[in-house]
Amino acid sequence: MMGDLDPVEREIVATVRAFVDKDVRPVARDLEHADTYPEELIEQMKRMGVFGLAVPEPYGQVRVSTPCYALVTEELARGWMSLAGAMGGHTVVCDLLRRFGTDEQKEDYLPRLATGELRATMALTEPGGGSDLQAIRTTARRDGDEYVVNGSKTWITNARRAGLVALLCKTDPRAEPAHRGVSVLLVEKVPGFTVSRDLPKLGYKGVESCELSFDDARVPVGAVLGGVEGKGFAQMMAGLEIGRVQVAARATGVGRAAFDDALRYAQERESFGKPIWQHQSVGNLLADMATRLTAARRLVLHAAALIDRGVRADLEAGMAKLFASETTMQITIDAIRVHGGYGYSTEFDVERYFRDAPLMIVGEGTNEIQRDVIVRRLVERGGLDSLGL
Repeated sequence: MMGDLDPVEREIVATVRAFVDKDVRPVARDLEHADTYPEELIEQMKRMGVFGLAVPEPYGQVRVSTPCYALVTEELARGWMSLAGAMGGHTVVCDLLRRFGTDEQKEDYLPRLATGELRATMALTEPGGGSDLQAIRTTARRDGDEYVVNGSKTWITNARRAGLVALLCKTDPRAEPAHRGVSVLLVEKVPGFTVSRDLPKLGYKGVESCELSFDDARVPVGAVLGGVEGKGFAQMMAGLEIGRVQVAARATGVGRAAFDDALRYAQERESFGKPIWQHQSVGNLLADMATRLTAARRLVLHAAALIDRGVRADLEAGMAKLFASETTMQITIDAIRVHGGYGYSTEFDVERYFRDAPLMIVGEGTNEIQRDVIVRRLVERGGLDSLGL
């Protein structure tokens, strides 16, 4: 899968893989069950440069290709999906700044984001708002040289530890169509901005997902991403392409971990005098798991390569996210089947994979939204020939 990467990128992926095998997998189960923030692992990721993979020179050391970034994400998720989540929104914000930020915004934020000294997240979803981002209610009213922000956001990952939030809000609530009144504000921890509570979750433990409240929070006019109001919806939609590739890569990482554990267990466990993989019912499960996982990874890398070509890739990113997440949900439950009763035990990791998998189905735009995007783009482009596979 690393055939298209240059030697430096291959070394980066190999370094992350070694980190996962040596430092992450031995501790992930205990940290996850205790819902403990992985402070030491995050510090190691900072030293490795993981938080700067989307930051180009002169602001960072190296900006890797999107396929390399996807494979790094997969490796992290293979160890513990929460680690991939800890750098997911951060990377999207870095990419937004790289593509749309003013020179001043880039110089101010990107060097610190590249080292992980400053962590970032994005705030889109609102209570009761779901996937309809044009219907957001958070507002930013111009008052002299400042904006006064009011509203709330929910399901914001890393909100407590992030020092910078890319906030999607309405700077012109009366604009028609509605998306023309939407902007992205780069908001730091200012008075009136409160992280109100951490949300309890089925999986995705260790990193926090929070509700945010803005009560007359004041931010400077220069906080508008790109310096121009009304561009935020288009900016965020472009950012979500790499975000969806990242979520799809997380899914393949979790699916790969589940498959690897199931394949290993099927070779070690015997019944009726032979390893259980030799029983057709188990062997068929493993064959299907491997086939689906391979197809998912190819979709992820195809979408990632298109992003680097500078073409619109919402169709391909949507397909990758849809297929990879649904595939991983199936793989994780099949891994439990292979393990039998042990798959239901918290002493084996497959139960964690099964709890983590649903996040990728609903995160970064639900799969129902992905299907809508896919069919609309297929109609616009004239069918499957436009995919160039």
